[in-house]
Amino acid sequence: QVQLVESGGGLVQTGGSLRLSCATSGLFFTSLTMAWFRQAPGKEREFVGGISWKTLFKTYADSARGRFTVARDNAKDTMYLQMNSPEPEDTAVYYCAATFKDVTSDSTADYDYWGQGTQVTVSS
Repeated sequence: QVQLVESGGGLVQTGGSLRLSCATSGLFFTSLTMAWFRQAPGKEREFVGGISWKTLFKTYADSARGRFTVARDNAKDTMYLQMNSPEPEDTAVYYCAATFKDVTSDSTADYDYWGQGTQVTVSS
């Protein structure tokens, strides 16, 4: 069983920065493709970015590319999302997700494990 726990959310001002963390239960982390999704009130959950366990290739949504960075530390069984220059439109609950597939996907249906989410609020 894989357990994911997000942390690092909070209130940030436009132009600031924030780093989210997703800690896993270990044992399987190096075999997990990891991703970040987010969900704003009244909207569907959407892909932000992800990283393959096999190739370490990163993919990003257009809205995140150039501002957000996904990273993983296999020694700490943890994935990160560095958010630079966030905008109010980035306000959402951010979720980390995992799958044993070896490629990232922007579909929620392709991920088998989810964290509980962490709230990020960006003020202007």
